[in-house]
Amino acid sequence: MEPQKEKRFIVLANWKMHKTLAESIDYVKALHEGLQTPGDRVEIILCVPFTMLGAVSREVTSSMVSVGGQDVHDRDWGAFTGEISAPMLADVGAAYGMVGHSERRKYSSETDEVVNAKARALHRAGIVPIVCIGETIDERKRGLTLNKLERQAMVCFDGFSGDEMERTVILYEPIWAIGTGHIATAEQAGEAHGFIRRMIERLFSGKAASMTRIVYGGSVKHKNVSDMLKVKDIDGVGVGSDSLDVENFLGIVERCTEAVSMKIS
Repeated sequence: MEPQKEKRFIVLANWKMHKTLAESIDYVKALHEGLQTPGDRVEIILCVPFTMLGAVSREVTSSMVSVGGQDVHDRDWGAFTGEISAPMLADVGAAYGMVGHSERRKYSSETDEVVNAKARALHRAGIVPIVCIGETIDERKRGLTLNKLERQAMVCFDGFSGDEMERTVILYEPIWAIGTGHIATAEQAGEAHGFIRRMIERLFSGKAASMTRIVYGGSVKHKNVSDMLKVKDIDGVGVGSDSLDVENFLGIVERCTEAVSMKIS
């Protein structure tokens, strides 16, 4: 399914290495049954394991729901055993592709340069990159959060055209808040998101800064998501463990849909 061109609020589910094929199909069916309002201002993105992409894409029947991969190789084809290319993702229905998640950076030693190459591969295939950036707890304690975000933005988006930047999603995920139960305060998230948007304006244009969606991720739960929805520069939320339970995830979607409706009413 092609992503919508208008700027819609994102509710992103990252299943990581979870679910079987049957469980994935049941999840998507339950998700569709539980969606209360087929709103046109909210987009659900399911980032699922490679083995589920084709089946999940075929099960999607709502314009609210898109499917994304959790990683990609930076080459389109070649002798890279075990890897998946952007054209392969597109072939099975992925509209989005996540790159640079902190777990990939940590366990696979991915650098910002590698993330840039992967994001550009996704753009070549017509897939929207979801580029993950964020600081460690040590960097935050040392007052280096904005320095880290600036360096990541300059490298990860190097060589992008303004149009490509507008069609990129940025997932700000403070590493110290991922899977820890700790969530950034609204003030911390607002500072980071505002800084990232100003960086995009400086590197590209005001239009690119306005159109680029910046999503917050890091221990987002159905119990705490409401606080993040009040932050000005947050264009969506990324959900990890709470996205595995479809009822919890539906609760987050419902809160986001209500919040977005109130903003535009």
